[in-house]
Amino acid sequence: MTSIGPYKLDNRVALAPMAGVTDLPFRKLCRQLGAGLVVSEMVSSDSRLWHSRKTRLRLHHSAECEPRSVQIAGGEPVMMAQAAVHNVALGAQIIDINMGCPAKKVCRKAAGSALLQDEALVRDILSAVTAAVDVPVTLKLRTGWSPQHRNGPTIARIAEDVGVAALAVHGRTRDCRFAGEVEYDTIREICQLVDIPVFANGDINGPQKAAEVLRYTGAAGVMIGRSAQGRPWLCGQIADYLASGEIRAEPSTEEQWHIMRRHLTDLHQFYGEYMGVRVARKHIGWYLGDHPGTRLLRRDFNSLESAQQQLDILENYFSLTAHGEMAA
Repeated sequence: MTSIGPYKLDNRVALAPMAGVTDLPFRKLCRQLGAGLVVSEMVSSDSRLWHSRKTRLRLHHSAECEPRSVQIAGGEPVMMAQAAVHNVALGAQIIDINMGCPAKKVCRKAAGSALLQDEALVRDILSAVTAAVDVPVTLKLRTGWSPQHRNGPTIARIAEDVGVAALAVHGRTRDCRFAGEVEYDTIREICQLVDIPVFANGDINGPQKAAEVLRYTGAAGVMIGRSAQGRPWLCGQIADYLASGEIRAEPSTEEQWHIMRRHLTDLHQFYGEYMGVRVARKHIGWYLGDHPGTRLLRRDFNSLESAQQQLDILENYFSLTAHGEMAA
């Protein structure tokens, strides 16, 4: 069984931190449906932002399933250490450091995957954070900052040397962003180089792909990102397959509706009706993306302004679907 510090995970499948996606309602849902670990959206290390509404919602740790893993982002060692201490005081049990995000607005602030260009600064940040808190510190990174500079193995060694407890490695460089094929050779090299657990990440979209990546890389586990959008049951499906070799069927249409309704209700309660209705639009769009004949439904759903209207339109759609009245 994979462990991070003192925490034994239920299985080898983690949900990746994704800004604007892995909020508390989505994390709780994925955990309930079988993810072995879920990681929060990234929280800025800039204390001036901690009182904004967006960050206050991201600092909401008390209702999490354990172990509570919180990702922090920034490029200044002292601020990162202070952010780690602050989040531990709020209930974080694992601190994850973001050196994997390729978003321009993050990299412009010399944070995320931009840090991979400065190995001395990487060491300073990781050393400062691991020294500041008594909980395990993990690191999310990419294979390097460009295809010509795949220094992920060097970063991994630095991380292990200063006491980082586990790594999650996305199989692209910063410059690649999310384009092109993922390469797992560098992840495999990192797994052979360090003794701490490594989670392989990048384009893992199903149980068999996860098993193939684990066999090839020797990773301790997999981390699932964009493939879980609209499929919060995917982590559980993968975990079941890794444990038994049997592929669990996709949830039935009725089961998917129950999951969506639970998620929708939690979003409305967590954000309040005004924001909850708006945040729900992207999640429901992802859920409905695999359902035939839903283009007009998605358009109509995105125009609704109340929580009850959102629930009613989906209730009607799935009721008609159950009776075979929807066009294929």
